[in-house]
Order: sequence, then C-alpha cells, then structure tokens
Amino acid sequence: MTDDQKVFMPSHPLESGDRYGILSDFEPGTRTLEAGFQITPQFKPLPVDIVLDKDIPVTLRDGVTIHVDVFRPAGAERVPVIVAWSPYGKGQGTSASVMGVFGLVGLDNSIVSGMEKFEGPDPAYWCAQGYAVCNPDIRGVANSEGDSVLWDRQEGRDCYDLIEWLGVQDWCTGKVAMSGTSYLAVSQWFTAAEQPPHLAAINPWEGVSDVYRDLVMRGGMPDHGFARQLRDYSFWGKSRKEDIITEADLYPLMNDLWENKIPQFDKINVPAYVVASYSNTLHTAGTFRAWRRIASEDKWLRIHNTQEWPDYYDEANTEDLRRFFDRYLKGEDNGWEQTPHVRYSLLDLQGGDQVNIPADQFPPAGVTPTKYYLDGRSRTLGTAAPADGATAGYTIGSNPDEVSFVTRFDQETVLVGYPKAHLWVEADGADDMDLFLLVQKLDAYGTPLQQFTVPNQSARVHDVTERGGSILRYKGTDGRLRVSMRHLDEELSTEDVPAHSFDRVEKLSPGEVVDVEIDLLPIGLTFYPGEQLRLVVSGRSLLGTMMPGIREYTTPYSGQHIIHTGGDRASYLQLPVRTA
Repeated sequence: MTDDQKVFMPSHPLESGDRYGILSDFEPGTRTLEAGFQITPQFKPLPVDIVLDKDIPVTLRDGVTIHVDVFRPAGAERVPVIVAWSPYGKGQGTSASVMGVFGLVGLDNSIVSGMEKFEGPDPAYWCAQGYAVCNPDIRGVANSEGDSVLWDRQEGRDCYDLIEWLGVQDWCTGKVAMSGTSYLAVSQWFTAAEQPPHLAAINPWEGVSDVYRDLVMRGGMPDHGFARQLRDYSFWGKSRKEDIITEADLYPLMNDLWENKIPQFDKINVPAYVVASYSNTLHTAGTFRAWRRIASEDKWLRIHNTQEWPDYYDEANTEDLRRFFDRYLKGEDNGWEQTPHVRYSLLDLQGGDQVNIPADQFPPAGVTPTKYYLDGRSRTLGTAAPADGATAGYTIGSNPDEVSFVTRFDQETVLVGYPKAHLWVEADGADDMDLFLLVQKLDAYGTPLQQFTVPNQSARVHDVTERGGSILRYKGTDGRLRVSMRHLDEELSTEDVPAHSFDRVEKLSPGEVVDVEIDLLPIGLTFYPGEQLRLVVSGRSLLGTMMPGIREYTTPYSGQHIIHTGGDRASYLQLPVRTA
C-alpha cells in the first residue's frame, strides 16, 4: 500500500519571513478591492473592481478542511474560474522570495498585481476578462488541515473536490479550468486524470509528470538537490509534510509509491493547452511525456525559447491563453480550433531563434532519426559506422574527466525532436557507472554556444549559471543514466524515446561491456554551414544544479569509464534531422 510506504516529517508554521506575503494572514471574510487599488507600490494597480472572498473553508471527501481565496469580478454576472493549485502560500505573490525570483530572472514586479500565487494566473488580468481565480492553501499548508503530500494522486482527488465545490457556487458558471507553471502544472496532470465533471480545460505550463524519473531519481541517480529544496522550503503548515528524500533513500527502485506519483495519462480527456521548452532541465522531459500520452483529442503544444516565468507572464502569451479559455470556458466561437496543434521553436543560440513554427505533430513531419556513430580513434561523429573497433575513455576525478566527439555540418542542418544515445560502455575498477551526456552546438571555430533563457544577463546570473542554474542558461540537450539501471521498459519505450523500468539493479562484472540507451531532452536547434556539434560523455554532472543554491550531485563511483566504438560495438548518437 502506498500510504504505508509514505514517510512524513513535521511541518513548520507559515510565519513572518521571506515567504510571507501581505495576504498570508488568516482573515476570513469578503471585501471589495476597487479599481486602481495597489497592494504595494511595486505592483500593478487593479483595472476593475474585484471581490475577494478570503479564507473560505472547503471540506474534502475525507473530512479535511482546506482554505481558499477567490478573486472574482464585482457584479452579479456568473463567471468561470481558474484554479492555481500548489503548496505555495496563497499570499506569497508579495513575499520577498517571489519578488526575489522576479528580480533574478529580470522581470519587473509591476507586470503583476501581487495577488497571484507564485507561478500562477494574475487576478488583475483575469478578473478584467470575466474570470475568477481561486488560490487554495492545499492540504497541510498554512491553516489547511491534513498532512501535505508531494505530486501525488491524492492531490488529484483533493483538487477534484475543490473543483466540484467551485462549480456549484452561485457566482460560477459551472466551468472550471486550471493554469500555472511548474508545481501548478504538475497538479493539473493528476487532477485532470480524476475527471472532475466541472473541469473544462487545463493549461499545464512546464511540469514534471513522473516524480521518480524527473525529480528524485533522474537516470536512476539519487540526485535530490531540487527535491530537497522543494521539501524544505514549501509546505509550510501546522501538521506534517511528506519526506520525499527519505522515501527515495528507502525505495530507490520503482514501486507502488512512485507509481502513485505518475498521473494516469490515459484518463486525461479535457482540452489541454500545454506549454514546454527545450531548456528546463527539471520540467522538459515530463512536459513532453505528458503531452504525448494524455488522451485528450483537443490538445495543443507550444514550445517556446525562453524560461517558464517570462513566458507565462508575457502579454501576448496571456492573450493567447485567454482565447483558449474563452473557447472552452465561455463557449465563444473564436476560431481557436484553427490554432496549429503544435507550435515549436528552433534555437540558433546567436539571436536568430524562430518561434511559433506550425506543425501537426512533434516531431514535425519530415524529420528522420539519423545515427551519428562515435569513432574512438578520431573522436568524431559520422553517419557511417567505423569498421574497426576502438575505445575512448576517462578516469573519474582526473583532468580531463570527460570524452567528446565532434562533427561539422557542411550545409544547414535542423535538429527537431527526440535525440538519444546508444553506447557500449565498460567500467574498469568499479561495478557501476553514472553517465552524463551533453550535446552542444559549437560555432565554426569550435567555441561552445549558449543562450540565457531569462531577460537578466547580469554578472550575477553569469555567476550562478557558470556551473548550475541550468534552467536559466541553455548550454545544450543533456541526458544521464546509472548503468546498473539500464533495463528498458518495453511498454514505455519508443524508437525515439527510451524509458527505463528502474525496477532492478544489474551491476557490472570486471571486463563486462554492456550497451545502454540514454534519452536526451527534446531539441530544436539549427546548425549553419561550418558549425559543429559536440557530444560530451562524463561521469559528473555537466550542467550542475537546476537552480542556484542547491546541492550538486556527485557520483559515488570511481575508476575508469571506457566507451567502445565501431565494429560490433558501434556506439551512436541518434539525432532528429529535419529532411523536408
């Protein structure tokens, strides 16, 4: 039973500090905020009168009471409502932590009202467009009862109950949607899978869709840096919170606990507007996975070229989302269905990105998976497998502690889709190996090309992304795998995207050479004539941490890593090459 496998630890009360915003106090009641009202001078004034129903109790099916804030347009007209489900305090929009995040990425606080949840829809905009916004303090957070869980089907059931409560309120039309980035996106997969009758549409904007594979054990490695950050600096409340780090230590293999933290994609059938990027090392794999697997017939994917927060609060993107919601929550015949089902971007890392390229699918039609074979002698990549076998390698902890392979393109080459690597590997001096892969773009002179994903490109952001902060600065597509976890899940794997079962450990014997398949994050990248592509293989994390200030993973293994190439051990990098 998954409940028996869960581990809890004490929560800490939400109290004065950098995560405590102006609306964090428990103050049940209804008030009207008049047009022009500013919560503090840094923030946008309200464009319309807004009714705030604060700290309304909502009882869930198991008797637990949570509290929600509802912002709705003043007046008697019924409106649809958008839910922002996360453990982040519903008053956190004005907190020092959220303002600090905006500052870090280069967003001005004046683009929002400060009444939005962190990473959620802004009531100032949505109320002016005839929508309500519901900001809940979910189970176990602030003054809400119960024990907090993290990205779990329990959250789906809880949010189902909230949606059904909202749908019958006298101010609501009966139509409910969800929107938001990161945690607020992940919760949408779980909620939509429960199929609440009043849920009319979802808008997951970059979000994990498998806690084991995306968060705590990516590639089978116990890289808990961001999970620890999430556990320790969220879920402020009066009871207990789930200790996902201890769970990962107790249960390092896939089991019922982790299965319960994978949404039932085949039950998600509401209209979905999914937003993704190639560069979010936390969310990219999960967002694309969920988009591929959800059952919705009406689903759209937009792949942008920046970072989730600037993209979410961009005015044009908000208007685009409103057209989607107007269609499915208000029934407006606005032509939304003519929107291309896929709009993707192509990066070139030199200021010439293309965005909103229309397609019917992803990868788009005309993409051919192409094998580029590693040559351990010349350290090159080529479309023909070397006839003779060779090896290349490195020693853990040495300098250099990586091995790379390069190819130069003599004509413009567009990569768009899912890359993967198929490598023959051997560990000398250890019974296991952690492999980290990075595919970089080099200019014609061999210089690696990179691109900030946020408006802030100051000295501070250079510092925090030099080795880490990978979601803020794109350096190429990456992948990783602990070799003892190499067993493939035949049901989940596709020709383009290998998926591992993570249900067994297969250690290496001395001298044993094994082949492994490693998925890399989806890519959209243009190479011009003369430019080069470099594949790097290493035993250490090549990008560092996802966000600044979190613990970096280091491998427990030593010895030498040997990559076999050519002959009957023809390792290759498979790239999605657009040929039409």
